[in-house]
Amino acid sequence: MRKGSKLIMVIIMAVLMMSVMEACGSNKSEESASKAPTATDAGSAAPEASKTELKRLDIWQNEDYNTYPVAKMLEEKTGYKVQYDMLPQDKWLEKLNLIMASSESYDLVTTYSNMALYSDYAQKGALVDLTPLIEKYGPNIKKAISQQSMDALKVEGKLYAIPTSVTYAINNSILIRTDWLEKLGLQMPTTTDELASVLKAFKDKDPGGNGDQNVPLTIKGDLAMLDNIVGAFGMPNSWNDVDGQLVPRLLDPAYKDYIGYVAGLYQQGLLEKEFVANKDATAKEKFMSGKAGAIIIHWADIPTISDAMTKSIPDAKFAFVPALKGPQGEAGFSANAGFDRLTFIPKASNHPEEAIKWINASLEAETFKDLAIGEEGKHYTFENGAYMPILPIFTDERNLANNYMAGTDEENYPLYWQARVRKNPVMFEAFDFLNNKQPKEAQIQNLLGLAPYMQQYAKDNQQLETMVSDYTVMLIAGAETLSGLEAFQAKYKTAGADASAKEINDWYATTK
Repeated sequence: MRKGSKLIMVIIMAVLMMSVMEACGSNKSEESASKAPTATDAGSAAPEASKTELKRLDIWQNEDYNTYPVAKMLEEKTGYKVQYDMLPQDKWLEKLNLIMASSESYDLVTTYSNMALYSDYAQKGALVDLTPLIEKYGPNIKKAISQQSMDALKVEGKLYAIPTSVTYAINNSILIRTDWLEKLGLQMPTTTDELASVLKAFKDKDPGGNGDQNVPLTIKGDLAMLDNIVGAFGMPNSWNDVDGQLVPRLLDPAYKDYIGYVAGLYQQGLLEKEFVANKDATAKEKFMSGKAGAIIIHWADIPTISDAMTKSIPDAKFAFVPALKGPQGEAGFSANAGFDRLTFIPKASNHPEEAIKWINASLEAETFKDLAIGEEGKHYTFENGAYMPILPIFTDERNLANNYMAGTDEENYPLYWQARVRKNPVMFEAFDFLNNKQPKEAQIQNLLGLAPYMQQYAKDNQQLETMVSDYTVMLIAGAETLSGLEAFQAKYKTAGADASAKEINDWYATTK
C-alpha cells in the first residue's frame, strides 16, 4: 500500500512539474511575442527588440559577408543578426542541391535566378509558401515589389520566393573603332547595309595597318545571335511576336534572312574566318591589340578594354553602334525583363516568420536606400537628378551591397543602381548610350522575362537554345546549309519546341 501511495505521489508531482514548465514556456513565448515586431511594427526601419539570429546562404563573393560593412548596417537597422554563408564560385548548383537535400536549416537562401530549379524545389515541397507570411508581416515587401513580379514567380498559385529584378535593359552591341571610321572618312553605320560597307572598307583599306592579321569584325565562337544585327531582322529576343503569336527564332520567317546576311559577312571575310575557335578572351584580345575593327561586347567590359588600349594604342577611339535598321526597317535591342536573383525560405528553416520580417525590414524605404548606396554626403552626392558615388568609400562599403538584397525597391533601385556605373566615367558613357540614349522603341522587352512558371518551357528551354545556337553557328560558318533547315526545324519541334510554343502562347493570349 505504501508503494502504491508513493507511486501516486510521484505521478502527482510529475504532473505539477509539467504544468509549471508549460506555464513557464507559455510565459516565455508570450514574452518573445511581445518583443517580436508586430505586423504594424514590421513596416518600421528597425524592430529593435528582436534579436533572433538568422542563418542565410548566399551567392559567392570575394569578401566575407559577415565582416563587410553592409552586414553591420543591416543588423543595426533591422535589429536582426544574420550569420552569412556562401555558395562556392564553381559548381554552386551542385552544392546548393546537396544543402537542400540534407535539409540544412538555413532561414534564407539567395541564388541566381533559375526558374527550373526554383520550381522544382517548390513542387517537391522544399520551400515555404510566402503568401500568408507576406500578408501578415510584409507591408514593405508589398510596396517595394510589383504584383507583376510576384505573379511571375507563382508556382501552382503559390509564391515561394522574393525576386530581385533586373535593373537595366540593354546588355550588348557592336563596339567599333571610330578612329578607323575617321581615317577612312566614314560615318557611324545606321543600317545593316552600311555596316557591311564599313566592314568591307576595314578589310580592303586596312586602317589599322595589320596586313594579313587584319580583322573587320570579331566575335566569340559561341555567339550565334549577334546583338543589334539580329534585332535589325526583327528577332531581338529568343521568342518574338509574329502575327500575334510568340515564335522562337529558328521558326521565325526572318531567320533565313538573318542567316543570309551574317553568313554573307563571313564568306566575304568581314566576319573573322576563325571566329568559331575564339574564346571570349581571345576575341577581346584581338580588339584590344588593334587587330580587329569591331567586336560585340557587354558595356561592362568597356573599362578593361579602355585600359588595355590606352597602353597599347593610346590614340584609339571607339563607340557603340546604335540600333541598326534592317532590310524591312526593323531595329532594336533585346531589353531585359525578369529577375537577377531569387530569395526563398527553405522548409528546414527554424525561423520562417522572422526571416520574412527581416526581408520586410530591409525593404523599408530609407533602410533599402542606405543598403543600396549608403549615406548622402558620405557615400554619395545627389547632383542634377543623379546619384554620384563618393570614391573610394562607395566602392569600399557598398560595392557588394546587391549581394545582401532580398528583393529591391523596384521603383527607385534602377536610379540608385546607376551610381555603381558612374564609378567609371568610360563605363557609364557606354552604359548611358545603350540604356538611356537609344530610342525607347529600340528597347524591345523580352516578353517571357516576366511570364509565370511554365513547366514544359522551363524543362526544355536550355536544351533547345543550345541546339539552335550550335546549328546557327554552323550555318554562319558554312558547315551546314539552309537546304537542311526544314529537317532541323522538324527535329527542333519534336525536341520540345512545339509543346513549349503551345504553353507559351496559351499564356500570351491571356495578356491581350
